[in-house]
Order: sequence, then C-alpha cells, then structure tokens
Amino acid sequence: MEIKWRFWFEHDGKPVLGKGGAEILKAIDESGSISGAAKSLGMSYRFVWNYIDKMEKRIGKVVDRERGGSRGGGARLTPLGKFLLEKYYNFEKELWKLSEGYEILDNVETSEI
Repeated sequence: MEIKWRFWFEHDGKPVLGKGGAEILKAIDESGSISGAAKSLGMSYRFVWNYIDKMEKRIGKVVDRERGGSRGGGARLTPLGKFLLEKYYNFEKELWKLSEGYEILDNVETSEI
C-alpha cells in the first residue's frame, strides 16, 4: 500500500497555490519569463498567465512582469512569490518525511486487516 496526499494553500477559502502553481512559480524563477516557464512545463502561455492572475487577485503580486519589446521582456518572482514557493516546498518536504514512517504498510497482508 502507498500513502497518497495532496495539499494546497488557500486564502479566504479559495485555493491559491498547489503543486501545479508551485511548479509554475519555480519555472518562472528558473527561466526568467512566463513564456519560458510555460514552454518548459508543456503548458500554454495563456494558462500560466491566467493562473498567476487568479493567484494575484487573491493574495497580491507574486510575479513582476516586464513587457516584451527590443529587450525581450521577462518575469521574476516578487518577495511574496519567493516566500510562497519556499513555504510550499518546505511543507512538502515535511510531509514526505512524515509519510516515510508509514512504509511499514507495505509489509502488511490485506488478509491480516
């Protein structure tokens, strides 16, 4: 048997950041652009843009964007975006540590339960 879990951050009862959102923020941080993040994740630019927009309407600015043009534009995480990403991955790491203690379930025969 395996333990499966999902978690996400909410604000006022509305989802703000889950696994997909954390992957988006991380990809923006690594690539320096929304289009680069979308491409690396195999997502559409519109999807990534809308995800960020929805998040920002709920909690505030998480990505600073610079319009394209001769310099090409770009994007970077705000302090809030970096904070959320760090908290998400720290919490995920703690959940993984906790779930490791339950590997004993692999040794249990279902007929014994």
